[in-house]
Amino acid sequence: MGPKSGGDSERQRVPPPLIKRRIASGRGAMEQPNATHDGDASLTPKFWLAVAITAVATGLFGAGLMALLQFVEKLAFSYHGGSYEKAVAATTNLHRLVSLVLAGIIGAIGWYLVRRFFSHEKSEIDDALWNGDGELGARRSLATSVVSEVVIGMGASIGREAAPKLMGGASASVVANWFGLTTAQKRLLVACAGGAGLAAVYNVPLGGAVFTAEVMLGSFALPTVLAALTCSLIATLTAWLFLPSAATYADIPNYAFSGSIMVWSVVAGVVIGLLAVVYVRLLGWVSAHRASGVTMLWMMPVAFALVGVAGFKYPQLFGNGKDMAHDAFLGVGGLVLLLALFALKPLVTALCLGSGAAGGVFTPFLSIGATLGGFLGVAWTHWWPGSPVGAFALIGAAAMIGAAMQAPLVGLVLVVELTHTGLHLMIPMIAATTIATLIGRQIDGYSIYSARLPRRGE
Repeated sequence: MGPKSGGDSERQRVPPPLIKRRIASGRGAMEQPNATHDGDASLTPKFWLAVAITAVATGLFGAGLMALLQFVEKLAFSYHGGSYEKAVAATTNLHRLVSLVLAGIIGAIGWYLVRRFFSHEKSEIDDALWNGDGELGARRSLATSVVSEVVIGMGASIGREAAPKLMGGASASVVANWFGLTTAQKRLLVACAGGAGLAAVYNVPLGGAVFTAEVMLGSFALPTVLAALTCSLIATLTAWLFLPSAATYADIPNYAFSGSIMVWSVVAGVVIGLLAVVYVRLLGWVSAHRASGVTMLWMMPVAFALVGVAGFKYPQLFGNGKDMAHDAFLGVGGLVLLLALFALKPLVTALCLGSGAAGGVFTPFLSIGATLGGFLGVAWTHWWPGSPVGAFALIGAAAMIGAAMQAPLVGLVLVVELTHTGLHLMIPMIAATTIATLIGRQIDGYSIYSARLPRRGE
């Protein structure tokens, strides 16, 4: 179809633009690939209303789940703010062990009942998007999320973000059915709400939108980005009514670029990429062989007890690992401690998940990357001194998340948005993240999400 110079144009973009005539050159707007059409999911007024309602619900669910988590943390370890790690460390070994055994009992009974009585409902948002129509069961999703936050508050080594991500998706599924959206619109809405759940609880609206596009949909088409940004924006603003609007990892210095850090980032990218493959494979193995049915009733308390014993010496292993990463970003911790934490954290997280627990792995992998980066940085400064350890930890976290998610943009954006710093380190951060992700892709290609997909038919 040849261009018209000045006259009325066919302008077959969907939705059609208000201005019907082309610009003076006669060239078409649709020559830019992302300006052509909405694709299968039409961004109709009804869809946008569904986005707004879903985003508010996602923000409210995120705030409610975080309130539940904080309540349980207060009951379990008298945690009232600041460092959860220090609150755990202030208790006795027996207290920590009892807390995790009780968490194992509560989790085992809770998830056993959920999976038995709601077996016909779906609660795997990634599987529902990638291999289904986006349909999620509201009851099973809510029950799974509540149990998850309770056991995390009591010390289980899994991430807190899975629950708000799931409840965002479940909210979207319900709203899509109310509005009679098409299957394509429903899948887009569920994906946007999943990313918005992450955005709301971590105060990362841009990161949540990029997560939707790069991880959940694998598309940066303009309609996808617009819907994802809108949903994350509204969900985060809603969560601000109840949750802090500050950086999740506060008071991180604005580290400066150096030649030492640049050279290190290339070497570290290779190491982190190789280890990410090992960790993702471990996650895939325990996910495929995780306990189920009545086996879970005894295995989960035993597995959680083992984590509790590991916590006698390293209380940092309790919970999702947020304080582990925070300390590493601040440059706290010597060579031996950082080595122990990055080696043990994937093992205790795998142990919890293998016992049948449901939870996230984003924050645990972030903490693994931060402590691994810190460890490699401390070792590096013995050979090339002068650079702060915290800078290496920031780069390590971004590289590990990028490689483990197979989503380098998500790794970069989230680390910067979570810490409100890191721009001066962007060049070495990009180098390490790109190299680590490329190595992971070439060697294996699984991510922490695709490796956890259940066996077909389960």
